[in-house]
Amino acid sequence: MNTPQITRRPRAVLAIKGAQRARARTRFVRVVARQLDQIAPGTIRVHTTPTTHHGRATRAVVLYSASGTLPTTREQRSAAYGLLSRAFPEADWDRARTYDAATGVLAVDEPTAPAALGLDAVEGAAQ
Repeated sequence: MNTPQITRRPRAVLAIKGAQRARARTRFVRVVARQLDQIAPGTIRVHTTPTTHHGRATRAVVLYSASGTLPTTREQRSAAYGLLSRAFPEADWDRARTYDAATGVLAVDEPTAPAALGLDAVEGAAQ
């Protein structure tokens, strides 16, 4: 059957939709930042690392302020991790992650070596 299909959207519609997505993203970032500030005042960054303790999988969570590491309780660290795991359910939490409350970016935080050490080059690989 011949059914009409929209193959191209007017630019005005795309601009409106883009502005709506940007506003929703800004609201999301503000809400998460406000909730982190309620959990531990001054939190601007959260770092999570999967660890093992006595054969059990656990998670190390560190909260940072502008002046350095925040002294936190177990409940505060657990609440911050719970907030982020609910906010980003699609994230792979089996990798180290850092969340920046100012930008709303959840990034994989893996250690890297200086290029001068040559540790990233695979031996025998064609260059």
